[in-house]
Amino acid sequence: MSRMRRPTMTDVAREVGVTAKTVSRVLNDEGPVAVETRERVLAAVMRLGYQPNLMARNTRVGARDAAIGLVIPEMGNPFFGTVAGGVESAVRARGLTLIVGSSDETAGLEQSLIATFLARRVSALMVVPAAGGDHRHLRSERVAGLPIVFLDRPAAGLTADCVVSANREGSRAGVAHLIGYGHRRIGFVGDVPATLYTRRERLQGYRDALEAAGLPFDRSLVDTGHDMEAAARATLRLLALADPPTALFAGNNFASMGAVLALARAGRKDVALVGFDDLPLAEVLDPPLTVVAQDPAAVGAAAADLVLSRLDGDRSRARRVVVPTRLLTRGSGELPPPGAAPPAVGVSAGPG
Repeated sequence: MSRMRRPTMTDVAREVGVTAKTVSRVLNDEGPVAVETRERVLAAVMRLGYQPNLMARNTRVGARDAAIGLVIPEMGNPFFGTVAGGVESAVRARGLTLIVGSSDETAGLEQSLIATFLARRVSALMVVPAAGGDHRHLRSERVAGLPIVFLDRPAAGLTADCVVSANREGSRAGVAHLIGYGHRRIGFVGDVPATLYTRRERLQGYRDALEAAGLPFDRSLVDTGHDMEAAARATLRLLALADPPTALFAGNNFASMGAVLALARAGRKDVALVGFDDLPLAEVLDPPLTVVAQDPAAVGAAAADLVLSRLDGDRSRARRVVVPTRLLTRGSGELPPPGAAPPAVGVSAGPG
């Protein structure tokens, strides 16, 4: 048996010369089995490195208590909660249970959670990669046929299915929208670290929009903050520049919340703002928040569809699914620069 394939109950049965049903009886302590046979089965389990199914089920699609493991970076981020909901809605209809764990955006904890899920012999694995992760350790599992899908960010060091938002295109549309309203100095409040896939893609979209409009990229207009308070401080630093931005593009939901908080604390209603990702109650802010809206439920559902197709026997090459974004204009992104006349009605950057 190839070392690249996970040993199965059938392998154990073949090694001992009994049926898979007999092996199942031994491992689950169900029904009578001769003492000598039991000892030989357990010895073969140890020798082959077979990991008994801790959930007492097989991995056939639709089997009772079959499970899918999902690793997300943060439980408290509503985006990932909605992604998980999209996954669960799709897999529940197939009789599968979703098990969710948080990596706390830490590569080491992510790898530990993955190991735990593999020990439970999940039917499939879904991962939102933590910053700085390396997924080469999953190559043998993928070769062995375990369905693995990455969400929101692609894998590092591994060719595998992934589902991502149109990050670069959406960011480009949001910044172009601000440019269309007359802004020439646009600040970018992004996530950390700078190597994070979503942050990198959205910053590139910001630069694409500037380049298309013939505007220079000014590194002093880019600042970072991972959580709301850090993003608020980054916003205030940008506004304190000698030549401050007249508009801001926030690279994720926490950056948007931080920017809104900073502008409110500073009493500024003259700075235009477009955020990437929608926020609860965005429409009741003053002014209401213009956003490039992702569809996290669709991201989760698309990832679940990929997993289910793999479980149904699809062995085609790894696929990349891109979920479109939408520009929702509400008011904050339609403020012109101080002293400038508003543009003609109908200015738009086009779909995200």
